[in-house]
Amino acid sequence: MPARNDALKDRLSRYREINVTVTGRKSGRVISIPVWFVLEDDTLYLLPVQGSDTQWYQNVLKNPSIRIDARGAEAEFQAVPITDAARVSSVVEKFRHKYGTHDVKQYYSKPDVAVLVSMR
Repeated sequence: MPARNDALKDRLSRYREINVTVTGRKSGRVISIPVWFVLEDDTLYLLPVQGSDTQWYQNVLKNPSIRIDARGAEAEFQAVPITDAARVSSVVEKFRHKYGTHDVKQYYSKPDVAVLVSMR
């Protein structure tokens, strides 16, 4: 497993977008969507585009198992929802730093939640 995570982290350090795969809370189907992310050390931060209204976020609340795929390097983790306003704000700031204030403002309409994925 550590070797897979190293390959994944290597790709995460080079790309701006990944695919996350979650299980549908009603359908039970596997759903994949492209998302932006921020990687800091062994922590991956995800920001749902429509905040707590985002479908994949609601799916994670029911089943926290999440698969991260960075162009073929993939692994499964447990997603941890972040709802504390100060912590969410900190994640939004990380996204602004990586993607630019304008794009974050344009694409993230309701930054009221975030998701943390520990890659340890």
